[in-house]
Amino acid sequence: MNRCPITYEECGEQLYSEKGLKSLSRSLNALHLFPYSAKEQIQLAADFAAKLSIQGIQPKLSIKLIASKGEFIVVEKGGRYILKPPHQVYEELPQNEDLTMKLGSVVAIDAPCHGMIYNKDNSLSYFIKRFDRVSSHHKLATEDFAQLMGFSRDTKYESSMEQLIPILDKHCTFPLIEKIKLFRLTLFNFLIGNEDMHLKNFSLIRYENKVELSPAYDLLNSSIVLRNPEEIALPLRGKKSKLKREELIDYFGLERLKLLKNVIDQELETFQKAFATWEALVRKSFLSAHMQDKYLDLISERRKRLKL
Repeated sequence: MNRCPITYEECGEQLYSEKGLKSLSRSLNALHLFPYSAKEQIQLAADFAAKLSIQGIQPKLSIKLIASKGEFIVVEKGGRYILKPPHQVYEELPQNEDLTMKLGSVVAIDAPCHGMIYNKDNSLSYFIKRFDRVSSHHKLATEDFAQLMGFSRDTKYESSMEQLIPILDKHCTFPLIEKIKLFRLTLFNFLIGNEDMHLKNFSLIRYENKVELSPAYDLLNSSIVLRNPEEIALPLRGKKSKLKREELIDYFGLERLKLLKNVIDQELETFQKAFATWEALVRKSFLSAHMQDKYLDLISERRKRLKL
C-alpha cells in the first residue's frame, strides 16, 4: 500500500492520491516520475545557479507543471514551483522540510502548496509553489528583511529578533496582526528546532490592498540535522541558546511585541491542542523511524522549556 508524498494519504498501487494531484491542478490525473535522479538534479542546480533568482546553500531548481502531460519540467524563467532535491551531505532534507511545513499549517502558519515528488531513481524531492507568482506574467512585490533593513546575504545573521518589530510597524498595513503572526512563527521555529531563521527567511509581500508577512518558506528542523548548539539564528534578549519561556513568551511576546495576555494565551492553547496531531503527522511522514524519534524528542524537550 503506497502513501502519497503530497498528502501522506494511502493511495493503493498509485504513487499519488487524487487529493494530492488535484492540489497541484484540478485537471491533473497522473504525474510521471521526475526525469532526473537526485544526483542529476544537484548537478543541474549547479549549472543553473548563475541564471536563477532563487539562491541559498541548498540546491534548488525552478520547475513548471505541464498538467496536460502529467509532468514537471525544469525552466529558467516562468517557474511556478521551486524544487529541492535530496542533499548530498545532510540526510532526509526533503522529508524534513515537507513535514515541518505541514506541522506549521496545523498551528495556522500560512504555507503555500507543497509536497514531495518521486524522481526517476525513486528518491524524493521537495517542491513548494511560489507565492510571489500570480501567473507567468504577474509577480507580487516581495522583499525579505535583509533587503528591508539594508543587510546583505553575508550579514543576514547580524541582527536580532527585536529589530524585526520596527519593520512590521513601518511597512505593514495592520502591524498588530503581523506581530501575532511573528510571535506564532517564532514559537513554532523554537519548538520544531529551526535554528536558521535569518533575515532572508522573513519576507513582506505586497498585495493590491495590503502589505503583510509572506507565507512561510524554508521551515526545517535543522537542529536534528546540523546539531548546532544555537537554537535561534537571530539573538533574542542577547541569547541564541538555552532559551526558555521567560525569553520567548514573557519578554518577546508581552514586553517587545506588546501583545495582550489573552492573545498570547490563545496562541499557546493552539499549540497545546496541536501536539497530538503533530505526533501523528511525524509518524505518518516519510522520515525514517530514527529521524522521527529525534524530531519528537526535540519537540518534547522544547515543550518542557516553554511549559506547554
